[in-house]
Amino acid sequence: MTRLLTAQPALTNAEDVLAEDSKGRRKLLLQIAVVAAIVIVSLWMTGMLDRSRLTSGLPAIGILGTEMFPPDFGRWRDWVGPLVETLAMSIAGTALAVALSLPLGFLAARNTSPNKVIYQVSRVVLNTLRSIPELIMGIIFVAAVGFGMLPGVLALGLHSVGMVGKFFAEAIEHAHPAPIEATEASGATSMQVILHGVLPQVFPQFADVSMYRWEYNFRASTVMGMVGAGGIGTELVGSLRLLDYPQVSAVLLVILACVTVVDILSNMLRAKFR
Repeated sequence: MTRLLTAQPALTNAEDVLAEDSKGRRKLLLQIAVVAAIVIVSLWMTGMLDRSRLTSGLPAIGILGTEMFPPDFGRWRDWVGPLVETLAMSIAGTALAVALSLPLGFLAARNTSPNKVIYQVSRVVLNTLRSIPELIMGIIFVAAVGFGMLPGVLALGLHSVGMVGKFFAEAIEHAHPAPIEATEASGATSMQVILHGVLPQVFPQFADVSMYRWEYNFRASTVMGMVGAGGIGTELVGSLRLLDYPQVSAVLLVILACVTVVDILSNMLRAKFR
């Protein structure tokens, strides 16, 4: 009799666990179904499920592909200068973004922001900069300061602040509290707490984010040339306007090679900072 009484709660607990597990699975299946429905509706709205349209467009893509080969590298000497401009824009834009993101990141992190008002304002600034595409910023800065690399650097830098600052703030918020509390207990000022309690923990993440953003900015800087901000994008747009598709493919291959080199350099720098 005693064994039956002691076994009953165990049985009840097992049933509760199974019921909770079944409930969790049903909830997960419902979430998957909702996401799948949203994806299918999006595919339908954008024409991705229009088989006739896709089928009729494939031959045109094939014809365009054949016109782009073989690539024409006859003007490769003329591309060296624009490639250097593109590299310079990406480095300068990333440096500007990191310089502005450092203070904004600390102000937008809950554990280092002075108060809630500054925290919210900093978050709004980051969201605003992140929501404006760099291409739109490029057009605005070209109209403001004229053609050349300067509007490209400003567009890449300010747009990058929105994302880099957000990642910086999240890294700061995830910093381990023990070193921060120990620094505060020693009577350190707020700046000393940041320098000795927070920054040593988050520096590797800061370096990773900066390198990743440099890779992105190099690719984005090729687009800046399309709005008059200099770089290899200007050569690409010129070839497209002339319908010189062999030269277009050559420029794209050069950009691909440069992106690969930048990616390798970025990986080497990230490994060095770890």
